[in-house]
Amino acid sequence: MIGFSLRKQPRIFGVTLKPCRGFTNVGESSRKIPVDEAISKADTLIEAMGWIRRFRGKTTVIKLGGSLLDDQEAMMHLLLDVIFMESVGMKPVIVHGGGKAINRALAEAGIEPNFVRGRRVTDEATLNVVESVLAGDLNVRLTEEMERLGGRAMNLSFRTTNVLFGERHRTEDGDDIGFVGEVTRVDRSVIEGLAYTDQVPIIPSMCEGEDGQKYNVNADTAAMAVAQSLGAEKLVFLSDVNGVRRDKNDPSTIIHTLTSQEAKQLIAEGVIDSGMIPKVEACLETLGRGVRKVHIIDGRVRHSLLLEIFTTSGVGTEISQ
Repeated sequence: MIGFSLRKQPRIFGVTLKPCRGFTNVGESSRKIPVDEAISKADTLIEAMGWIRRFRGKTTVIKLGGSLLDDQEAMMHLLLDVIFMESVGMKPVIVHGGGKAINRALAEAGIEPNFVRGRRVTDEATLNVVESVLAGDLNVRLTEEMERLGGRAMNLSFRTTNVLFGERHRTEDGDDIGFVGEVTRVDRSVIEGLAYTDQVPIIPSMCEGEDGQKYNVNADTAAMAVAQSLGAEKLVFLSDVNGVRRDKNDPSTIIHTLTSQEAKQLIAEGVIDSGMIPKVEACLETLGRGVRKVHIIDGRVRHSLLLEIFTTSGVGTEISQ
């Protein structure tokens, strides 16, 4: 319960709560929101209402990773967005990578990175660092931060309850890249059980083999496996670009909606190229396995998650069948 002091207005998440109409603090005149501003806020809520009804009870898998994990302000707003989603009846699930924290930890441990054909090799020493950061410190920090902001979350890892199981990844060219895995099974009952008790599952991108061996997993593919297993309504990739663009160097050329066929055509024409190709191809693969829509959005934009899901225009690229 929030108590209203007569001398100091309360704050939640850094936002000052203004007194209600007709409530006057001692020695102060009543503060009123301008009518036009109030109507604009009401219009926003009405626009969101239709989307809230449509997605109530539906699962959305959110992939966090990369530079976003080092941006404290961006992470705070994203976690607040997730809390809002859960509060209005959606069932968000977070899958996260390690970002630059793993690279820093490897450097501190004096472990030099080793690459084969551009792929990082995960030897035993590297795997121990990855587990400590990814399934340990970072997984716990995200959970604690969400709860500090007022949400309910549960970290699912080797140290609590593991939900991702798999096997060693075999490259097409036969290269040995060490303890890198791919997810073959997801314990959906644990994830769904938490969601039904209004908790947000937070899952690191690591899996365990049948023999107990642990593996590092690409965060995109881990999120895809979770979304497919849960039959998610949406899979959202939070990136440092605003979506698919007609001109990759011009953010204003973003394409807000694409069908799978249109996306394949843009790849064939060379409009989608370079590093965006594997991400879009991953989106198309996911759509073919039961996920209804995939989104690519810029997680650095304040409340980009809410703007993409609960507004008509959105702020990223939505890909559907």
